[in-house]
Amino acid sequence: MLIMLPGPIQLHERVIRAMCRQMIGHRSADFAEILKFCGEMMKEVFGTNNEVYFISGSGTAGVEAGIASFSKVGKFVTLENGKFGERMGEIAERYTEVERLRFEWGQPIDLEKLKEALEKGAKAVAFVHNETSTGMLNPAEEIAKIAKKFDALTIMDAITSAGGDYVKMDEWGIDVAVVGTQKCLGAPPGLAAVAVSERAWQFYNPKCPLYLDLKAYKKKLPELQTPYTPAVPLFFALEEALKMIKEEGMENRVKRHRKLAKAVREWAVNAGLKLFPQPDKFSDYSNTVTAINIPAGTTEKELRDALRKEYGIVISGGQDKVKGKIFRIATMGSIGKFEVMAVLTAIEDILLRKNLIKPALEFARKELQP
Repeated sequence: MLIMLPGPIQLHERVIRAMCRQMIGHRSADFAEILKFCGEMMKEVFGTNNEVYFISGSGTAGVEAGIASFSKVGKFVTLENGKFGERMGEIAERYTEVERLRFEWGQPIDLEKLKEALEKGAKAVAFVHNETSTGMLNPAEEIAKIAKKFDALTIMDAITSAGGDYVKMDEWGIDVAVVGTQKCLGAPPGLAAVAVSERAWQFYNPKCPLYLDLKAYKKKLPELQTPYTPAVPLFFALEEALKMIKEEGMENRVKRHRKLAKAVREWAVNAGLKLFPQPDKFSDYSNTVTAINIPAGTTEKELRDALRKEYGIVISGGQDKVKGKIFRIATMGSIGKFEVMAVLTAIEDILLRKNLIKPALEFARKELQP
């Protein structure tokens, strides 16, 4: 089975084998060594000198930890142009006053509306960097610049960008950044990493949920421990995945992800398909997942079922508001030219049989040349 989902992703054999080790004590020196390596590598992935804390939970657990732990800052404004932006708004509502700025899915964020919200007194901005539900890359650097002018805290969901696209937490001025392991890092689901600036601790809320209280993780980090029992096999896998990132180099990794995504977009457009997101700039397309409108004459279910049954390939459909309207091809983790050409060849075969597209593999092949 070839998994081309925007998480969980296809695992490299090295990562799979790493998980199969015998257990070790999570208070042992062996585990401390793993945690130290993972923390140092994640600083590079996040583009930060800030400490990084690991939670045994999904990326959403990391986002909730970041919002809840620093909710004492006051009123939040959330930027929502997809499912995961909306989830940030739902989380923020549980802990503090929030103004939820909602935009059409697949449309760019109106930065003027952000300025207006901050002028009215919002003290923190929470947003998704890479919105996989729509295939949009939101302008993190511009958002952070605006927040800085109003001295507002910035909390960024980098769950599907860190490890696959540029994330420059310190350079951009992001206070809290979150990633989940099952996306671009190339590891299994179940761990979240949260990087936190020193400034953010001014707004720590001791009434946040006990398990998601980042101060507990901060307290244990000097001992190279986590406050609660960690998912040890997932740390084995993450350590190996991060070793692979170190070997490849972050710059090369970002370039690979961008090349793969561009190949998918070029194929789709030249095949006569329409990309779902409609950003202001070409650079605002996601570089880790491509969202494409379902052409008239077939359905999302028919396409995905045919891919699975005929080719053993799994892709994603749409969620919530766009369920049944789009399909999504992820280009995350350790995949390369082979996997991308395999999924595009299979989709093209299925859609050509119904005369719904034009042959366009040559355009993807051209983009994937060394």
